[in-house]
Amino acid sequence: MPVKMAMKNLLKEDNIKKALDQFKAADSFDHKKFFDVVGLKALSAENVKLVFKALDVDASGFIEEEELKFVLKGFSADGRDLTDKETKAFLAAADKDGDGKIGIDEFEALVHE
Repeated sequence: MPVKMAMKNLLKEDNIKKALDQFKAADSFDHKKFFDVVGLKALSAENVKLVFKALDVDASGFIEEEELKFVLKGFSADGRDLTDKETKAFLAAADKDGDGKIGIDEFEALVHE
């Protein structure tokens, strides 16, 4: 399955819209609630990894801080940019090895924690 199709095939459009609407306000983003509302928590580890690949825009195998800022746009073109505060909090929650970026296993662990 092409990487960009993963979002539309694995997640319901209604859930994506509901999740994005819930976190429209700056500094309101909560990754745990977002993953739950958007339907990521319910996916298998394998499917969460497909979503990771769709969010890894430069295909480096990591979601770096710069990509993380635009993570909501990965779910929908209507998604807003995360604030610096939200981006840093999201990165801190996921980056278990302290390398300053989120690997595929770190992402999957964060979604299913």
